[in-house]
Amino acid sequence: MYKQYIKRLLDIVFSAAGLVLLSPVLLLIAGLVRYSSGKPVIFRQIRIGRDGKTFPMYKFRTMVVGAETAEGGVYSDRNDRRQTKIGKLLRITSLDELPQLINILRGEMSFIGPRPPLTYHPWPLENYTQRQLRMFEVRPGITGWAQVHGRKQVEWNRRIELNIWYIDHLSFLLDCSIFFRTIAALFSRADNENTTPTV
Repeated sequence: MYKQYIKRLLDIVFSAAGLVLLSPVLLLIAGLVRYSSGKPVIFRQIRIGRDGKTFPMYKFRTMVVGAETAEGGVYSDRNDRRQTKIGKLLRITSLDELPQLINILRGEMSFIGPRPPLTYHPWPLENYTQRQLRMFEVRPGITGWAQVHGRKQVEWNRRIELNIWYIDHLSFLLDCSIFFRTIAALFSRADNENTTPTV
């Protein structure tokens, strides 16, 4: 019941409320990004979601335009020269993730779930094993079980196993636990930086 209906209902209610209540913050951040580094304000990146379908995931842009094709690839750390000044602050506080409330409202994401991977990283969809494909059985999330167990420091095979464990044990109480552990991690900034490749 929770997995099929209630979880989605809560996502709709809280993402809609969040977009309304946080609209002044969203507008302020958008203005700062636009003023400090120009357009675009929103960074659109194709990710793999539920059932292996791709969707555009939204973030506030934190890096210079074209950063993904520049030196450094998908990895970014505190000294990455591709980060903008405002972008560095947004990443530290995870405020760059706020536009994903739109993804949640549209049904492409959930608040809690496996973090959606890129189409090419850690590897293309066709290279996932049958077991690893299980991580796409649910909507991807802004945060998830893997994120509260090492976040960016966890090697991808281990990360996928954590995602599968979450799917097998998905419940309201587990989602609540992940939510509060995520809040604690945000304040401590634990594991919020890529230090080594995780593939």
